[in-house]
Amino acid sequence: QVQLVESGGGLVQSGGSLRLSCVVSGRMFSMSTLGWYRRAPGKQRDMVAEISTDGDTQYGDSVKGRFTVSRDNAKNTVYLQMNNVRPEETAVYQCKMSTRVRPTQIDYYWGQGTQVTVSS
Repeated sequence: QVQLVESGGGLVQSGGSLRLSCVVSGRMFSMSTLGWYRRAPGKQRDMVAEISTDGDTQYGDSVKGRFTVSRDNAKNTVYLQMNNVRPEETAVYQCKMSTRVRPTQIDYYWGQGTQVTVSS
C-alpha cells in the first residue's frame, strides 16, 4: 500500500527557515512527479512546488526564490526547503505523488500533511 508521510513542520519565526520531508512507501517513487501543496483554513489548496522524474521544478509564484524542492530517489524522499518564511504561509503542507499508470490515466496519492506555523 502506498503511503506518504510528511515531517519537519512546526513553529518558526517570520523570516526563518524550515525543511520539510516526505517519505513515500512503494515502488512508484522514481517514476512519479512529486509535489508540495498547502491549505490554510478557509482557503483553497495551492501548489507550492513540484519536481518531475528528471528533476525539473515548478514553483508557485509567491514562493519563487525562497523555497526549493528536491528529491532523493534512493531514499524515496522529497524535500521542501523553506527560507524567509512569512506569516501568511501558515498552513498544512501536504505531499503529493502523481503517477501515470496508463497513457490516459494518472493516479494521485496524498499524505496527511504537516502543520507549519509562522509567527510574527
